[in-house]
Amino acid sequence: MSDQDLDRIADIVASRIRAQLGGTAPSSPAGPGPAAAPRDDRAAAPSGRGAVDQKLAKMIDHTLLKPEVTRDELRKLCDEARRYGFASVCVNSSNVATCVELLRGADVMVCAVVGFPLGAMAPHAKAFETREAVRAGASEIDMVINIGALREADYALVVDDIRKVVTAARPARVKVILETSKLTDEQKVAGCTLSKLAGAHFVKTSTGFGGGGATPDDVALMRRVVGPEIGVKASGGVRSAEDAAAVIAAGANRIGASASVTLVTGARSTGDY
Repeated sequence: MSDQDLDRIADIVASRIRAQLGGTAPSSPAGPGPAAAPRDDRAAAPSGRGAVDQKLAKMIDHTLLKPEVTRDELRKLCDEARRYGFASVCVNSSNVATCVELLRGADVMVCAVVGFPLGAMAPHAKAFETREAVRAGASEIDMVINIGALREADYALVVDDIRKVVTAARPARVKVILETSKLTDEQKVAGCTLSKLAGAHFVKTSTGFGGGGATPDDVALMRRVVGPEIGVKASGGVRSAEDAAAVIAAGANRIGASASVTLVTGARSTGDY
């Protein structure tokens, strides 16, 4: 999308937000271009494997969100996160306490998903789940936006939904999952604008359960809308070092992946969301 097209869409979205919310929405976000790719910062991998890209590892949320996950699988997830130095493990909220215990003493955060994967829960239900996850030790919250409300331009509901989670999460950081595969470009712009307005710390492409994943084009659009002030997380379908490089070049500064070991070493991964 050209800057001219993005500015036109952003102006339309900002006007609609002002009309609904009675405030000043961010104007035409021609934000910065793609973020620079991380420098080559590699070290020997554990167990004699290939080099580990440590800079990339610190951008990865090592993810395990399937409903049938067992404690043994959580232990493997946390062992890998500790070994390779991933930014966090991203798990369902019921598994936060287990992962906090498994990661005790490690420089790895625990990230909990909230309202996952549909985003269709009431705002107070998402806020309750958020408080419980933070109480259990989560440092970050990945919430799913109310996708239906965003699609029908009920911006007041979208902002209320996000703000309730942001408030409940403090001091934890909040990433807002847009589920970009289900949205038009105009809706993506609105979702990013509203997330920033509501105090989110990141916008995120996808759940990985919605029939689509992160694309460089979507990441670039999101980065241009939110500018440098908040993060962009690419999640869903990032399965190789090449995939990771593409979304980073487009502007992502966090990646959600189950194939995280493959991303940083090239070793075969059996990971699945």
